Amino acid sequence: MASDLQTNISGADAAQTVGALGEVILRTEGLTKHYGGVHALVDCNFEIRKGEHVAIMGDNGAGKSTFVRQITAVEKRTSGKVWFNGDYVDFDGPLAAREAGIETVFQTLALADHLDVPDNLFLGREIRKFNLGPFSILDYKAMREATRKGLEKTGVKIPNIRNTIQNMSGGQRQCVAIARTATFHSKLTIMDEPTAALGVQETAQVENIIRTLKRQGEPLILISHNMRQVMDLCDRIVVWRRGRICANLRKQDTSGEDVVAYITGAKTQPEYDSAA
Repeated sequence: MASDLQTNISGADAAQTVGALGEVILRTEGLTKHYGGVHALVDCNFEIRKGEHVAIMGDNGAGKSTFVRQITAVEKRTSGKVWFNGDYVDFDGPLAAREAGIETVFQTLALADHLDVPDNLFLGREIRKFNLGPFSILDYKAMREATRKGLEKTGVKIPNIRNTIQNMSGGQRQCVAIARTATFHSKLTIMDEPTAALGVQETAQVENIIRTLKRQGEPLILISHNMRQVMDLCDRIVVWRRGRICANLRKQDTSGEDVVAYITGAKTQPEYDSAA
């Protein structure tokens, strides 16, 4: 199968682009999801390489979040194949995807409000001094130290990591969710609308974290409706429409107006004409 990365990229530019990035970290082939008679995701071929930041854009209901739920095994795919880090995978649930190295920041954040930062970062994967089943003794010191390193890696500033999540601002909560991905050395980070409910300053903080991940060569999939954000932060834009991929665009070769045209169906790429 021809590499989707080279769609809309040809010749020497393609060779230079592929050479500047690492090998493919995630690839899907024919990924499809049906909810009864509703075809939410149809025949999606997608890939992202190590070091690459890819934006997923599309109107509400286009299939963006459905796609993420399939590759992270939150839901079982109807059909299609997924390769991650060079291996064919069929995760039996989100925990398996997370253990393989896919860390996801969902819109809901999935944080426990009554717990502090280390407890949230290590929820479900606590460090134990002694593993005695229900009588295990947790290593809180090690978890706090790992939390500080994770926050430092992403540039997240939390004055007191012992504060509970319920006492933090929306921006701090989002940053904690993102720092969780850095703490566990994820091979791929996925962010679903990470700044949708944030103010200007909090949005800037989250975007700085994304830039830090880019400098560190960590691949990222960003779902966003924010055109300015996508053009600032991502290398490539993949557009979904009616459950299908309808365009695959290199940032420097497109514009916000073009992306909107693909989202609305006013414009199509020849290889995706069936998606219109």
